[in-house]
Amino acid sequence: MRELLEQIKFDNNGLVPVITQDYKTNEVLMMAYMNEEAFLKSIETGKVHYFSRSRNKLWLKGETSGHFQIIKSINLDCDGDALLIKVEQIEAACHTGHYSCFYRELGKDGIKETSEKVFDEKSVYGDKSKILKELYDVIVDRKINPKEGSYTNYLFDKGIDKILKKVGEETAEVIIASKNPDNGEAIYEISDLIYHLTVLMVERGITFDDIFDELRKRR
Repeated sequence: MRELLEQIKFDNNGLVPVITQDYKTNEVLMMAYMNEEAFLKSIETGKVHYFSRSRNKLWLKGETSGHFQIIKSINLDCDGDALLIKVEQIEAACHTGHYSCFYRELGKDGIKETSEKVFDEKSVYGDKSKILKELYDVIVDRKINPKEGSYTNYLFDKGIDKILKKVGEETAEVIIASKNPDNGEAIYEISDLIYHLTVLMVERGITFDDIFDELRKRR
């Protein structure tokens, strides 16, 4: 494995850019970054892991959405400073619900969308709050049926203190992100916090019905 890493020229921040393509159509799905740990995890698990520069941490694509990227091949460019990964994409690569992140075409007439969403939570979930139940169910399933390389199982294995530590860290990140005038970062961090709070709920045996009942009492 060390031999593979030695072929990759990571930049001064320890990162290498990654272009991800659909293995059947060669459509470009997204661009992100990997560090050594993300690369090794991707090789080990067969699922693409990236390194988030904004959050400064490793992330498994599809960990919370289920939209995993199953690796079919990894290529290194001629200079050794970029990776091309071909994958089987589960559902959508883009958080907007589009199959590819590159769904907007820029031209002299402005911007136009070149594809429709393949994942629409309105049609899939109806009541959007149902996504919370799905998230909860996925986390419960991870606890009952552990999966190798799962970040959720990592948290459960480390125990309540680690889970609480992560809730605290994610809360701090929400506070920092909310100082940014662009809501995108805050939305991302709030979603992270909700995920970690849901892990905590599963660990303690608390359900969303318990939370909803408490909120109804406060009306």
